[in-house]
Amino acid sequence: MIKKNSIICCLVAVALPGLKALAGPADFSVELINTFDYPDSVLSTQPQKISDKGAVVGAFIDASGLTHGFVRFQNGHFSPPLTDPDDTAGVTQGRGINKSTMICGNYTSDTSHGFFAKGATFRNYDVPGSTFTVVLGLNNAGDFCGSDIPSSGVQSGFFSTGGVVTEFTVPDATATLAYQINSSGQIAGYYIDSAGITHGYYRDSDGSIVSPIDPAGSTGTIVFGNNDSNYIVGRYSDAAGLTHGFAFIPPDTYITYDFPGSTFTSLNGINVAGSIVGRYLDSGGIEHGILARFVPSTGQPSGGTIPQRHPAEMSPAQPSAGTQVREPAF
Repeated sequence: MIKKNSIICCLVAVALPGLKALAGPADFSVELINTFDYPDSVLSTQPQKISDKGAVVGAFIDASGLTHGFVRFQNGHFSPPLTDPDDTAGVTQGRGINKSTMICGNYTSDTSHGFFAKGATFRNYDVPGSTFTVVLGLNNAGDFCGSDIPSSGVQSGFFSTGGVVTEFTVPDATATLAYQINSSGQIAGYYIDSAGITHGYYRDSDGSIVSPIDPAGSTGTIVFGNNDSNYIVGRYSDAAGLTHGFAFIPPDTYITYDFPGSTFTSLNGINVAGSIVGRYLDSGGIEHGILARFVPSTGQPSGGTIPQRHPAEMSPAQPSAGTQVREPAF
C-alpha cells in the first residue's frame, strides 16, 4: 500500500510550529496523517526517525529477506536502497537523521557496527575499545548516541558531543540503549532490568537518569525518540500480547495510540514540530510506515508510572546472567 501524498507530507513538517503554544501536555492526542511503504515488493517498511524538516529514515526488508536502509524525503520521494559496503550479513538499518539529511545506523558483519551516511557515501564507526557498536540517534549539531559493549562487558549507552564519547548505564540495568539525543543533550532510550523486562528512561543534561517510563498495563516498554521539548515516543506490550504506540511528556503524562484495527503499533521518532513517524502491522503480517502528529485534544491522557530522578552514577550496571549482546529494538 503506497500512498504518495507529498502535499500532506509537507504539511506534517510544518504543523504545530510551536508545541509550547498548546495549553498543556494533557491537551494533546496523536492524530494519524498518512501511511506509506517503500516502493516495489517489500516484506516490511520500518521507519525510525523524522528530521526537523520532515525527512524520514528507516529500513525495509526486501523480497529476498535482506534489510536495507532508506530515506523518505520531504516531498515523499524515496532514496535508493542504502547498504553499507562492509555489510556481509544483509542487514543495514537506518536509525537516525538530522536536518542536514545526515543519517546514522548500524550494519552487521562479524558483529554490529555503526555508520554515518550522506547520500551514498558511508563512514563506519565503532566506539573505541568496544566489541559491539550501534549508532541509534543523531541531532542537528552532529552529536550522536547509541549502545556498545565496552571492556566491562556490560552493554552500555553512549553519546558523543563535540567529539567526546561518554558511556553510561541506567542504575541496576543489565543493558542500556540510547536511541536519541536532542539539542539540549537529553537522551531517551530503554534499558533491561535483572528480570529481563524493558523500561523507558531519559538521561537529563546534568547526567541524572529519570526512570522507569512505563505506560499503565505495560509488560515491556521501549523508548525510541525524543525531540527538543523532550517529548518522548515509543511502544509497549500488554498482558494480552498487544503492542501499543505511546508518547510520554515529562513529568507524568502518557498518551496511547493504536493504528485502527492493528494489534501492533510503534511510534519511533518525533521532531521539533510534533510530527511523529512509526509503523503498524496489518492482518497479513506486513509492516507499513505511518506519519502522525500531536494535536490539541480534550480527551484524558493515559496513565502510567511517574518516573523518578536518579543521580548520575548512583548504582553500577549489573552483568546479565545470559548473553549481554542485546540487538536494539526496531
